[in-house]
Amino acid sequence: MKFTKIPTNTFDEIQLNAGILLRTFDPSSAEVTPGDILGATTGGFKFSDTPTYKDMGDDIDNCPKNTKELKEIESREVKASGTYVTVNANLVKSLMAAADISGTSKIVPRDNLTDTDFSDLWWVGDYSSKNGETKGGYIAIHMLNTLSTGGFQIQTGDKVKGQFTFEYTAHYSIESQTTVPYEVYIKAGEEEGAE
Repeated sequence: MKFTKIPTNTFDEIQLNAGILLRTFDPSSAEVTPGDILGATTGGFKFSDTPTYKDMGDDIDNCPKNTKELKEIESREVKASGTYVTVNANLVKSLMAAADISGTSKIVPRDNLTDTDFSDLWWVGDYSSKNGETKGGYIAIHMLNTLSTGGFQIQTGDKVKGQFTFEYTAHYSIESQTTVPYEVYIKAGEEEGAE
């Protein structure tokens, strides 16, 4: 069959498993400390960058709709979502978007946002057929100025783990208005014995 084939490098360019969520990650070293992982998740992770377009010619007589020279990106909605199955005080504070931790166990929501409510978020997942502990490949999505926009919620059930659905939205900044609030890193893995 002529068209029932896959590229020969398929398994060198494939993303594997659910990945992890982190507040910080250094792509140059690709080191991860288990304590830096925000929480255990279930059902994987979803990232989306959804642009909204403006067609500058849509109200001009005789101008074809969707003329490429007249198309502009008006805005982008950059989101990450999934479900945590573990939580702690810092994660609950993050899910509430605007909140403070009082003492060691009380998290109090508030109605005003502060600059400290926004923080970076990294999703990092295994990439390529070479994904060993030391030189494994990765795909990393770095979201800037994220804020929980899905609210704080818990779903429980009989004989199941509680689930905490999350949605984070990345935000532009007035200080850097032309910086789209995310970037992606892709690094191929290497053989573990290679120097």
